[in-house]
Amino acid sequence: MNATDLQCSRRDCRNGATWAIVWNNPKLHTPERRKVWTACDEHREYLANFLDMRGFLRETVPWDEYEG
Repeated sequence: MNATDLQCSRRDCRNGATWAIVWNNPKLHTPERRKVWTACDEHREYLANFLDMRGFLRETVPWDEYEG
């Protein structure tokens, strides 16, 4: 799937996504489990900060470099 097929995970955003925000919740997921939110340039920092404040953020990478 390429970035033109993806939509940003931010609520009410309909922009195309170009970032993969990789995370997991250690209370629910095994350490190797990864979940992904997609983000547009405008919401990448907001979504990453939201997850980071909770200790869930693992990495943020451009979608075309994501190997999930």
